Amino acid sequence: MTQPQVLEMKAAEQRLQLHRSVGELKSAVRQKLDVKANAREYIIPASAGAGIVGLALGYVLMGIAYDHM
Repeated sequence: MTQPQVLEMKAAEQRLQLHRSVGELKSAVRQKLDVKANAREYIIPASAGAGIVGLALGYVLMGIAYDHM
C-alpha cells in the first residue's frame, strides 16, 4: 500500500469511530433527559421536597398573617 492509501484507510477508520462515538453520546443524552424515566426514579424525593417546601411556606405565611391580627 502506498502512503496516501494508508492515510485514507486511517481517515475512514477515524470517521467510523467518530460516528459511533456521536451515536453513543446521543443515546446517553436521550437517556439522561428522559422525563418519564426521571420522574419515575425520583418521584419519592421530589414529593418529599415539595411537601417540606409547602409546609415551610405555610408556616411562614401563617406566622406573618397571625402577626398582623
